[in-house]
Amino acid sequence: MSTLKIAVQKSGRLSEKSLQLLKDCGIKLSNGERTLKATSTNFPVEILFLRDDDIPQYVEQGVADVGMLGENEVWEKDKAVTIIKKLGFANCRLSLAIPKDVAYTGISYFNQKKIATSYPVILQQFLNDNDLEAEIETISGSVEIAPGIGLADAIFDIVSTGSTLQINGLKEVEVVTQSEAVLISNKNLSPEKQDILDRLLFRVQSVKNAAENKYILLNAPNDAIEQIAAILPGMKSPTVLPLKEPGWSSIHSVISEDAFWDNIDRLKALGAEGILIVNVEKMIL
Repeated sequence: MSTLKIAVQKSGRLSEKSLQLLKDCGIKLSNGERTLKATSTNFPVEILFLRDDDIPQYVEQGVADVGMLGENEVWEKDKAVTIIKKLGFANCRLSLAIPKDVAYTGISYFNQKKIATSYPVILQQFLNDNDLEAEIETISGSVEIAPGIGLADAIFDIVSTGSTLQINGLKEVEVVTQSEAVLISNKNLSPEKQDILDRLLFRVQSVKNAAENKYILLNAPNDAIEQIAAILPGMKSPTVLPLKEPGWSSIHSVISEDAFWDNIDRLKALGAEGILIVNVEKMIL
């Protein structure tokens, strides 16, 4: 029986979120210790724990069939792999930053400057696209200290909250691109492995659907049912159940969390009471 080999970053927040996604998909792993690999006991997958910057190469070579990693690493390594799904977590941006006490006059500032980065390929593409010439100083780790020790005039790095930049006396001045976790695949999967991947993708999408929606229950006067149903259409239509109290019903529906908060005042104005919001574990459309 075929087994789909999934490469996952061996440590860090992206690794934890990747493993949590697999758990939410109902996939159980045989060992709790983060060794080289782990095998699922209830789904035909094997997890390989690797360095994130090695994953694109291993997926290209077929050592792993698919990989879960940051989109930025896929761009940087530029291997012959296919991005098959954005996963919606580990969101960040790749930005240029300079010392906070330096005046910034626009992207022309970077012309003839020295820029430290762990992502020279992405940076060079940005420079080419903007007709800029700069010296790229490629380093791994602790990129943010480069201006402070005189190694570079600026840095190009991943930014999440910006707190690390502030601690090191830097300010973010240009967002080059946005990145998030993605699922990549080898371009030549066998039909058997493609079938397993399709089943996994179905589970992943069900988990993502659930995360983006809430189950809502409320009580409402019968004369407001049609108006409330228009606000809460659900997957097909809301469920309406009569209450013991005459003239009232219980309305059950599914709605995106953002849409709920946008419409809560309208629901209350229509007489909705006892509003409950429940997390959805899985959602199959």
